[in-house]
Amino acid sequence: MPSAASRIAVVTGASSGIGAATARQLAAAGYRVVLTARRKDRIEALAEEINAAGHQATAYQLDVTDRAAVDEFATAFRTIGVLVNNAGGALGADPVATGDPADWRTMYETNVIGTLNVTQALLPKLEASEDGTIVILSSTAGHGTYEGGGGYVAAKHGEHVLAETLRLELVGKPIRVIEIAPGMVKTDEFALTRFGGDEKKASKVYEGVAAPLTADDVADTITWAVTRPSHVNVDLLLLRPRAQASNTKVHRDL
Repeated sequence: MPSAASRIAVVTGASSGIGAATARQLAAAGYRVVLTARRKDRIEALAEEINAAGHQATAYQLDVTDRAAVDEFATAFRTIGVLVNNAGGALGADPVATGDPADWRTMYETNVIGTLNVTQALLPKLEASEDGTIVILSSTAGHGTYEGGGGYVAAKHGEHVLAETLRLELVGKPIRVIEIAPGMVKTDEFALTRFGGDEKKASKVYEGVAAPLTADDVADTITWAVTRPSHVNVDLLLLRPRAQASNTKVHRDL
């Protein structure tokens, strides 16, 4: 069980997928989870579910790209123990030559600037706990390029560098910086959002893959890393399904 001083865990992008699964698992591990996302109805329903299960959860509507809103959110806390920077996502799969700059900008704002905003705002609260943990959910896209992934790959590389730099800058302080980088994860919304609601294109991403990762698989990994003893830091953990050897090498039964 987390100590009283570090029992609050903030999860961004908690309205669905990996964020929602992580909130459930951290709550079951003894954390009082604070669920943030833009979709208020989703996080309120999830908070009700977690509380009904005998755990503790609070919902707070938040757009991580709105710095003023993030700063206001941070004033609600004296200390927190865990920050899971999960909010983000991908838009489009066009080559660099024809990629939409607006999509690139949105991906950078949500994945990188959003993570920066929340991390900066809550960093003093994490240090005040004397046992803080920052989790940055990047992607294997942040560690290897692939065709059609330019904007998303660039954003996730930025998020990886943010995590790596922050770890160097915080050494000696009571804060761990953990990066979890999943590969192919099948959730209800990730691919569908990426392809603008085109179900056919979204389903092609997972076609023939017997067992892609699930949101629960990633959440289990995050919770495991967070609940290691305070002196143990999981700097970087790349997580893929067995069928995926790299971003461009996937076994498919077709």
